[in-house]
This record gives sequence, C-alpha cells and structure tokens, in this order.
Amino acid sequence: MTSLSATWQHSFIETNHIRLHSVMQGEGDLVVLLHGFPEFWYSWRFQIPFLGQHFKVVAPDLRGYNDSDKPPSGYDLDTLAEDIRGLVQSLGYARAHIVGHDWGGIIAWHLAQKFPHMLDRLAILNAPHPQRMMHEMFTNFDQLRRSWYVFAFQVPFLPEWLIRQNSQEFVRRLFQDQAVRKGAFSKEETQVYKAALEKPGALSAALSYYRQLLMPWNWMKEVGRAPQPITVPTLVLWGEDDAFLSQENTKNLDQLIDAPYRLTTIPNCGHWIQQEAAQTVNRELLNFLRG
Repeated sequence: MTSLSATWQHSFIETNHIRLHSVMQGEGDLVVLLHGFPEFWYSWRFQIPFLGQHFKVVAPDLRGYNDSDKPPSGYDLDTLAEDIRGLVQSLGYARAHIVGHDWGGIIAWHLAQKFPHMLDRLAILNAPHPQRMMHEMFTNFDQLRRSWYVFAFQVPFLPEWLIRQNSQEFVRRLFQDQAVRKGAFSKEETQVYKAALEKPGALSAALSYYRQLLMPWNWMKEVGRAPQPITVPTLVLWGEDDAFLSQENTKNLDQLIDAPYRLTTIPNCGHWIQQEAAQTVNRELLNFLRG
C-alpha cells in the first residue's frame, strides 16, 4: 500500500455543519467516491490511485464513519445528499462525477434526483435505486430474505451490543464469507475495517442509516409518487453473485433514467465489487467517466 498511497492527501472538509475526513489524489475534473456499510474511504484504495492519474479524486468517510464527524442525527437521504453537495462546493467545484457503492450508491442515486445540475456522470456499483429498493423489500420474497439484517438493525441498542461482543467475527463474516472472490480480503484488511467500526460512535452512526431509511415519514412520502427521473449519463456495475441484493434491483432501470444508460454485470463477483474485481471496475469507470 505504501507505493499506492504515496501521493494521497488526508484532509477534513467542512460541509453541511460537519467535517468529513477525506482522501484525495490527482488534478482535473472532480470524481467523488462514496463508500457503503460498514466501510470507509479505504474500500476505494484500488480506485483512488488509478483514477487519480486522470481526475481529482476525493473519497470521503461518510457522515458517522471512521474519522468523520458523528452527530446524533442527519442520517436521512436528504441530509446525506446535502453533505456531498456541500463537499463538492467546498472543494471549489460546481459539478462532479459521482460514484457510489452500497449505501454510497443509494446516496448517489438520491443526489442525482435532487441535484441533477451538479452531476456530470453517475456510476452505481451494487446499489439499488432507493424507490426500487423499498418496492423490492416489500414485494420480492428473495430480496426480503436477503434484507433480514435491515429489519434486525431497527431494534434499538441490541444490534450494537451484539456486534461489539464479537466485532472481529462480524466483520470477517461480512467481508470474507460473503465475498465470492475470497482473495479480495486478507485478515489484515478485515482488521482495518474492524478498527474503523470500533471508533467511538461509528457503529451507532452506521446503523442509523438503516433506521432512518425505514422511518415511516421517510418512505411514506414516496408512496404513490413516480420517482424523479435520473437525467445524467448513468453506468450501473453489478456483481452478479451479490449475497445481499437481488438482481431484480437491476431490471427496468431504464424506466427510471432519462439519459444514456448502461448496465454491466460482472460474473463470479459478489457485493464488494470494487475490491473483488478492482481491475475490471477501474477500466469500466475510466472508460465511462472519460466519455
């Protein structure tokens, strides 16, 4: 990692009344990489130096994660999207390419719906469209079965207590056991994720994303409303053997996107796509972002 990280810069960026710790590299058009649960900027360690040869790349720790601020509230999609909009503006840019995986991808979808004027291109990695995800969770038994943890996380305090009892096993099962390409995660790498999740306040903040998602006032407002169409060029990369997300989430996305759109599936690859298939993801992202 030493050679890869030689020119990385760590900084804290003020946005939306909080500070987001971020790793940056490169110059040029802005590319923002948004991680998922239970990760942090480190999940983009293969993309930062590669894309940093062509762009200014910024990978923040999302609100509540790792070294970013961990306020007691603000884990709803509107606030999370405002965090990223403010980050782009704080860096002196009016527009950016947005790339998101898992929760970062959900935020990226929402950002493209709410602030389309600030996106150049949108790249989604194994992350369902928010409205599509809610529909699948409540109508698709396969997705409901895969999403058991989303409902388990709704219980207050107990999930935090259970995870803390054996955080090493929790992280190992999430990454090593659920990866299709097992070589993507060494024991040392899972230790890095464990250490970030054990920082004071990080675990409760991470679970707050799921708790806010299912708050009635957050999802009921979308019932019966057609989703705001995505109006920026969009790439969806999807590891075909995702243990957490059904491939049904990728069907008919063209109905939600009023712009050039491409879906690329990666066989023999699980949920942690940018780490399991780093070279493929790097190539696809570079080709897409350079247009």
